[in-house]
Amino acid sequence: MNSGKIVVCGAGGFIGGHLIADLLRQGHRDLRAVDIKPFDEWYQRSPGVESLQLDLQDKAACEQALAGAEQVYNLAADMGGMGFIENNRCLCMLSVLINTHLLMAAHKHGAKKFFYASSACVYNAEKQVDENVTALKESDAYPAMPEDGYGWEKLFSERMCRHYREDFGIATRVARYHNVYGPHGTWEGGREKAPAAICRKVIAAKLSGKHEIEIWGTGNQTRSFMYIDDCLKGTQMLLHSNFVEPLNIGSNEMVTINQLVDIAEAIAGIKLKRNYNLAAPKGVNGRNSDNTLIKKVFNWEPNTRLRDGLEKTYAWIHDQMKAGKSGKH
Repeated sequence: MNSGKIVVCGAGGFIGGHLIADLLRQGHRDLRAVDIKPFDEWYQRSPGVESLQLDLQDKAACEQALAGAEQVYNLAADMGGMGFIENNRCLCMLSVLINTHLLMAAHKHGAKKFFYASSACVYNAEKQVDENVTALKESDAYPAMPEDGYGWEKLFSERMCRHYREDFGIATRVARYHNVYGPHGTWEGGREKAPAAICRKVIAAKLSGKHEIEIWGTGNQTRSFMYIDDCLKGTQMLLHSNFVEPLNIGSNEMVTINQLVDIAEAIAGIKLKRNYNLAAPKGVNGRNSDNTLIKKVFNWEPNTRLRDGLEKTYAWIHDQMKAGKSGKH
C-alpha cells in the first residue's frame, strides 16, 4: 500500500504490537517498529518488520526512529495500571520527553501525520468523585485537574501536539483511551490493568482450589473497558480523518469492579469469596466515556461487549498461566 513509511513507537507494548499486526493484515509493508524493551520482551513481534530497540526519551533516538517517516503512531510511555501510576508519578511524567522529542523529530523529517495516545486520566478529578459518574465528554478536561503525574503528562503532551499542528502544519491527532484490554498484554507484576488482573486472580483461585479473591477498594468503583480491536479501529479512523481535537475512544458500557469480577466468575464457572483491600490503589471513584462526539464524527463507537472481550482475554491468560509463562512486561 502506498502510504509511505509508518512508524509505530511503543510497538513492543500491548497496543503497539496489535497495531503492527493489524497494519500488516491490511497490506502495509513499509513499517518500522520501535520500543525500548529487548526484542524477547516485546508483547508481539511480527516477522518481516524493521524493528529497532531505542530509548525514545533520547532526542537522537527519536530522530533515528522517524527518519523517512510519513505517519507516526506514538504509543510509547512508561505506564501501567493504577498500582503503577499511583506509585510512580515521576516515571510517568518523564514520558513527556518521548512525545516532545518525537514531535521535534517528526517536524525535522517532514512527517505528515502524527498520532498521540492520550488517556482518560486527563479528565478533571472533581468530575469523577461519585461511582454514579456522568460520562466524561471531551470538554471535561478543563479546567485542568488531571490524575497526578500520569494525567498531567498526557494533558501537556496533548497541548504540544496541538501547537505542532498549528505552528508547523503536522496533522496531529489525539485519542483519549479508556482502559484498553485484550490478549497479548501484561497480566501480572504490577503494571497490569483491572481486566487482566481480575482474570489472573480468578484463574489462580480456580487452579489452586483456594476460592478467594482480593479486590482493591470497595469494588463499587465504576469504569468502562475497551477491547483492543475497537481501539485499533478508532485509532486509525482518527489519524486519517479531518477531526483535529482530542477525542474519546472508549466503551460506554459502565460497570463496577464487582460486576467485572461477576463476569470473570461467570466465564470461569466459579464463585469466590471477596476480600476487599481498602488500602490498595483504586483510582477515581467513577469514570465512563461519553461517546456523543465520536458518534457524531464517525457514526461509530467502540461496541465490543465486555463479556465477549473478556472471554477472549480470560482464555488467553488461562493458557499462559497453564503453560507457566510470565505475564510481566
